[in-house]
Amino acid sequence: MMLARVADSLYWIGRYVERAEHICRLSDVMLNATLDRTDGAAQVARIALAAVGDPDPERAAAPYEVATSLVLDKEDPGSIVSSLARARENARQVRDQITTETWERLNFVFLRMTSHEANKAFADGSSVFLHEIIADLHLFKGAADATMSHGEGWRFLLLGMYLERAQLVARLLEVCFGDTHRPALNDHFALTSVLRMGCALEPYLRAYTADIQPRLILRFLLLDEDFPRSLRFATAQIEEHLASLTKYLAVTAHVSPERLAGRLRARMQYADMQEIETQGAGVFLANIGDECAAVHHALHDAFVAYPLEARLPA
Repeated sequence: MMLARVADSLYWIGRYVERAEHICRLSDVMLNATLDRTDGAAQVARIALAAVGDPDPERAAAPYEVATSLVLDKEDPGSIVSSLARARENARQVRDQITTETWERLNFVFLRMTSHEANKAFADGSSVFLHEIIADLHLFKGAADATMSHGEGWRFLLLGMYLERAQLVARLLEVCFGDTHRPALNDHFALTSVLRMGCALEPYLRAYTADIQPRLILRFLLLDEDFPRSLRFATAQIEEHLASLTKYLAVTAHVSPERLAGRLRARMQYADMQEIETQGAGVFLANIGDECAAVHHALHDAFVAYPLEARLPA
């Protein structure tokens, strides 16, 4: 079994890279929405802000300033530049565990984000800048998949990525479809933008053609078993990677992360859309978020914060 600090660093690389890509996409969709002078465009900005945990809806009136902060503010721990700085620092600490190709891709995107030209490049063409960052992050993931041995380290990296993805998508869907205190989201432009935020527009259109409805979007991003950004797909990957990792040790944590992940996967695999609607999408999504957090804590207890004597030979 690899060292706890190594496992922890690889796990957090996956989480920070996934977080940076998600915020890139939210920022890009929010800025593109400003070109449309409709109520739907204003909704898109509010959705993006709420999805990143900003409770102030008045900030939606200044989307460019908000996006600039989300992308380039080094003082904001949730910004893209901060996420990539943390991912790169974790990668530096475990440089011997990742391949040169993987390190170079992550280092390249970090240097792009922190260069003196970054602010000017963003101001000159925010959409191009964000698309390039997303492409760089896709290249990082591709390099990791193509050049790293698919053993423990790779699984911790993927585990972090899919757990972060599940929580981010659950949060986005909860903001859009789970809050009964907000007006129902029915505007076509806003619904299309939500699909773009989830990188799901083209896959959704292949599944449902041009029939863009809130219920179908919720079903697709929740329950589609083939789309890699759906909650069902992500939770299946979480359980699969944890099942492989727990083979390497006798888990001594109070709660087995594999058991929690298996329960989460089963919840998504056998979920019924009618039951979700009866129960309330907000309740269902909040439960998914809580279960993802429980998996994270159990994983930390089992692989990172375990007592030393639990790993010493008898």
